[in-house]
Amino acid sequence: MTDSRGCSFGAVGVAFVTGGLLGAAAALLLAPQSGRQSQEQLRGYARRAEEGVHELADQAIEGVDQAWDKGREFIKDKQAVLSEAVEAGRAAMHREHERLSGDKHARQ
Repeated sequence: MTDSRGCSFGAVGVAFVTGGLLGAAAALLLAPQSGRQSQEQLRGYARRAEEGVHELADQAIEGVDQAWDKGREFIKDKQAVLSEAVEAGRAAMHREHERLSGDKHARQ
């Protein structure tokens, strides 16, 4: 989906996140603390971000698995209904064929 200037919402989201990360990095680099403290703080942020990404990936995988299972069940259910309908149609066609064949023999 794009706005009137042709920018996608995804591109705007990526720009927003990138700006936030750059701002956080600048704040840490300009903060009045030692380099070691800044490094530890950055490692903590990176660790939390990594955990968040892993959680999101796990949730996405779980969602895809659930959708896949529901789709498989839906197809299985509809396949059974369709098979029954085809079989009922065949039986009706066979009965009608028998009826018409009986009418032809009765006329002769």
